[in-house]
Amino acid sequence: MSMSHGNRTKERLVVVGGDAAGMSAASRARRLKGPDELEIIAFERGHFSSFSACGIPYWVGGDVADRDQLIARSPEEHRARGIDLRMRTEVTELDVDGRRVRSRDLESGAEEWTPYDKLVIATGARPVRPPLPGIDAPGVHGVQTLDDGQALLDTLSRTEGRRAVVIGAGYIGVEMAEAMINRGYEVTVVNRGTEPMATLDPDMGRLVHDAMEGLGITMVNDAEVTKILTGEGGRVRAVVTEDAEYPADVVVLGIGVRPETALAEAAGLPLGTHRGLLTDLAMRVRGHEDIWAGGDCVEVLDLVSGSERHIALGTHANKHGQVIGSNVAGGYATFPGVVGTAVSKVCDLEIARTGLREKDAHRAGLRFESVTIEATSRAGYYPDADPMTVKMLAELRTGRLLGVQIVGGEGAGKRVDIAAVALTAGMTVEQMTSLDLGYAPPFSPVWDPILVAARQAVSALRRTTP
Repeated sequence: MSMSHGNRTKERLVVVGGDAAGMSAASRARRLKGPDELEIIAFERGHFSSFSACGIPYWVGGDVADRDQLIARSPEEHRARGIDLRMRTEVTELDVDGRRVRSRDLESGAEEWTPYDKLVIATGARPVRPPLPGIDAPGVHGVQTLDDGQALLDTLSRTEGRRAVVIGAGYIGVEMAEAMINRGYEVTVVNRGTEPMATLDPDMGRLVHDAMEGLGITMVNDAEVTKILTGEGGRVRAVVTEDAEYPADVVVLGIGVRPETALAEAAGLPLGTHRGLLTDLAMRVRGHEDIWAGGDCVEVLDLVSGSERHIALGTHANKHGQVIGSNVAGGYATFPGVVGTAVSKVCDLEIARTGLREKDAHRAGLRFESVTIEATSRAGYYPDADPMTVKMLAELRTGRLLGVQIVGGEGAGKRVDIAAVALTAGMTVEQMTSLDLGYAPPFSPVWDPILVAARQAVSALRRTTP
């Protein structure tokens, strides 16, 4: 079915969400089909389009001077390319049977229905805000959008005190803790887990813990926040756990994000165990021919474990958008899945992981061996050779690589890409030992740390396999 406008017919694509996945999809579809064939209307409830959420901690910390540097494409640039992008407009309802969406202009309050032929849901994720007393008090900030980042900076500029408490120690929590240290705040991180960075095994998380304390950050692990206390004017004044109270002039939530799928759920669209939308390999919502979804609001296939995961990263969102845009415009593209690669840093310490942790491998019912090695980023005699710890998991009997975690100095983080490629290719650790990796003393020792770990894994497997 197509919409008739006077005496001509053209298809209409409606996109809900104006960041990475939504606008990549719109842009790709526009490149493949002109305005006379395909009309594109996109809705974004915030003030910004196509921005880098991953850059927010670096903007807050002062590494990135200007907010506009995080904007890949402004609303005006999208409109100039023939995309009717409506900012500060929130979609409040998806009517799947009627093939239309209801939206509200956040400035005027005006509501209207917009019919579609094809729909893209790219509603992103929202920071987890546990229902604690005081969680919505002024001075408590999540950081997911540029609007959030701006609100936090506004608070920092108005706040006299210099005590910051970060709740949670995942990527965002750790990066925001460093950003607040860079701004001259006294920082305490309150973390539920035994060590920061639950995306690593605890033995590797310990290395991150030590680095954070080296920066002057107070790490409080195994601590559950019970409430947030407010003072004059209702502003935040402390974070309370079962055992202690931590004074706070500003609180940053780094507890992770959840898929923003309330609209999709209300419309009866299929959600997975992590509350993310379920799609096929073409990123089409399962059971719905003309609806696609991508970015932080979907679940993706983990190629190592074979189960669905929720991973909120700009790399995936942009790839999803490319795939969706191609398919909407009548082409064919797929997104096969992920291996779960991520990198981060605290000061000079680089943190990387891909594939499964020990607990993921146990949960997937896999029998495995894990090895941990110490190495250096360059030849030991070359100046500035930084120490590096590499942990590798390999499956018993098959020898298949299952996961790699790396924590170390400069040059450690991006080495994880070698492992990400090996995982995607289904390589064994034995095959990895003969990989032809680039070598010169400024870049690595004769045996690259990844290869040293692979050799150790081969030895460990030989010892345990009868």
